[in-house]
Amino acid sequence: MKTLYVSDLDGTLLRNNGRTSNFTNNVINELTERGMIFSYATARSLITAKKATDGIVCKIPLIVYNGAFVVDNVTEDILIANYFGTSVYEVLDDLFKNKVYPIVYAYIDGKEKFSFVPELCTEGMQAFLASRKGDIRTHTVNAATDLKSGNLFYITCIDKQYKLKPLYEKYKGVFHCVYQIEMYTNEQWLEIMPLNASKANAVRQLKALLGCEKIVAFGDGKNDVDMFELADESYAVENAHKDLKKYATDIILSNEEDGVAKWLARNFVT
Repeated sequence: MKTLYVSDLDGTLLRNNGRTSNFTNNVINELTERGMIFSYATARSLITAKKATDGIVCKIPLIVYNGAFVVDNVTEDILIANYFGTSVYEVLDDLFKNKVYPIVYAYIDGKEKFSFVPELCTEGMQAFLASRKGDIRTHTVNAATDLKSGNLFYITCIDKQYKLKPLYEKYKGVFHCVYQIEMYTNEQWLEIMPLNASKANAVRQLKALLGCEKIVAFGDGKNDVDMFELADESYAVENAHKDLKKYATDIILSNEEDGVAKWLARNFVT
């Protein structure tokens, strides 16, 4: 049976230092060479995902931006894309009205950019942007209305809970929204994406594209629940959130113990 193996990245495939181990790199490179169909699904961009997994050099499809895109790991060609429609402009106007000024990801003149207004950044946004210093996607704008430029696909709000929670409640049924504390900085995030841009939907699209019959998923967070519900088999790492473990076929070793790679090495057969 043709099987698609899909892993979450942060807290699952990556160790706590935010990188894949040499062991994980070697296992995935070797098994894909032997015919394993593998992908990972992450909220990260292609650039930051590839930095964290630079030892994985095999040709595999990657699900990035929480399912907004599926891209080729080697050529970086976009295989599947999910963009916002025009209704996103009303959402941005609502954010501005509530004094929330996000980082907006879009393709502008054919190039991927993340746009923000420097003077309107929160401390959490400033810390995030400092970690992206030198990134070629950086695009500063002078006014909030300029954040509407380009073909939009992802909105990131980093602000206080009392400002973001009502917006999450308002839009969670209209768009794909992720409201959570960021694991590395402890900042409150609200991410807004097209409704059809989710890890689960991207996995479903990728399954069809590759002609697979079965899905095996790995994860650690509550945002992996939809992917687990879709999968035929699902495995939560030992360090996973207790709410995700309820949906798991089984619990495997933690991310620090290379649980995903060890499971694959033990269970994948050509």
